[in-house]
Amino acid sequence: MEKEFRQDLVSGDWVLISTGRSKRPHESKAKKRKRAPKRGCIFESPRDAAAGGNVLIAIPDEKNWRIQVIPNKYPAVSKEGLWVLDKDQKGPFFTLPGYGYHEILITKDHHNAFPDLSYEDARLVLEVLKERYKSLCADNNIAYIHTFANFGETAGGTIYHPHYQILAIPIVPPDVRRSLDGSKKYNEKNNTCVHCTQISWELKQGKRIICETKHAVVFAPYVSKEPFEMRVFPKEHIAYFEETKDSVLASISYALQTALSKLKKSLNDPDYNFFIHTSPSREREKYVHYHWHIEIIPRTNISAGFELGTSVEVNPMDPDDAALLLRDAK
Repeated sequence: MEKEFRQDLVSGDWVLISTGRSKRPHESKAKKRKRAPKRGCIFESPRDAAAGGNVLIAIPDEKNWRIQVIPNKYPAVSKEGLWVLDKDQKGPFFTLPGYGYHEILITKDHHNAFPDLSYEDARLVLEVLKERYKSLCADNNIAYIHTFANFGETAGGTIYHPHYQILAIPIVPPDVRRSLDGSKKYNEKNNTCVHCTQISWELKQGKRIICETKHAVVFAPYVSKEPFEMRVFPKEHIAYFEETKDSVLASISYALQTALSKLKKSLNDPDYNFFIHTSPSREREKYVHYHWHIEIIPRTNISAGFELGTSVEVNPMDPDDAALLLRDAK
């Protein structure tokens, strides 16, 4: 079917799959990426790039480092000052102080993004992120921790050197809230996890599966908002990223590397974002129905007037075709 509206099982959002508008796959390929010089890169010396010159983690140490975590010198939120985290009201609007933590995880090699890392270093990235989640959860003012990667200029990557950002904030973001609410409603109605239902269906269908490991699966969602969108799930139902066993995390790391490598080979290394959706850090018993996962969004499409005015995304690529192209990439 060339044109079909599909409703997301979790959020209830509608997406229009309109393949009649689709470019041929080779026309979606990115232009050759420019390699920025190593000289002058601020992340070559993380301590100099860190707020207050502080290094939070250095593995194995600062001299021989493979991974470092630093506080962002230009944070979106800040834990400095005497914050009182009570809602305030200004006219009809509610406000909260811009409290939180903004950290950066940096990998050593100037040119190697996540799919190009060694298996060991890729696994280590997720393990270090897991440790930061555990540490930041200890602050009772924090409601949600969001980790993401912006790769390339059109994805918001202003610094070429590969890095990953962690924001711990006192609110649950709207998109995450919709996902949590949708998951809860489905669980109450069907007595099962909505994401487990999707995983089971995708594995049975097979045609949108891009990669499968012992503990993880990658697929192009049936209701994909963007061309070549992918989701990485632990097969086991786990509500919290930071509670994932290291053996499962290693499997997920391999699956994520495989997915991003196939994206790079298929579309000539396009810009992309990926981020972790997990349960909030407060009131943890309320969110055991949720299933944490990683979402990968390539930047190959531009939202225009219809999408912005209706919140109905138009995807010109059938997820079945996207998965086939990605799965066959060598």
